Amino acid sequence: MSTTFDVPTELNNQQNEFVSELSRKNGKIRLGVNEVTKAIERDQAKLVIIAKDVSPPELTMHIPLLCKEKKIPYTFAASRKELGEKAGIHVGTAAIAITDAGEMTSQLEHIVKNIQELSK
Repeated sequence: MSTTFDVPTELNNQQNEFVSELSRKNGKIRLGVNEVTKAIERDQAKLVIIAKDVSPPELTMHIPLLCKEKKIPYTFAASRKELGEKAGIHVGTAAIAITDAGEMTSQLEHIVKNIQELSK
């Protein structure tokens, strides 16, 4: 069973828009592999997004496995740069975890539903 999958353009655009808007509002986002790993292990993560262009890939290889173990939905972004920009920082990031969607919970649930259908 593969831990990676291709994210359709439409879903990628939805998740980018969601993260961008969430970073401007009152949502809580954890940035970086270490923070994301902690959020997953503590059952705080609602959604995890991993950059596909991380080098070496071993840096993020454990994240999908942890997510599956904890039943936390995860998806992929095209690049670290794109993920960092959408999260509201000026540098790239290998992964982010959304720990609280605030008033955007319904949008988060919609994206999670799409991801779950895709990863089946």
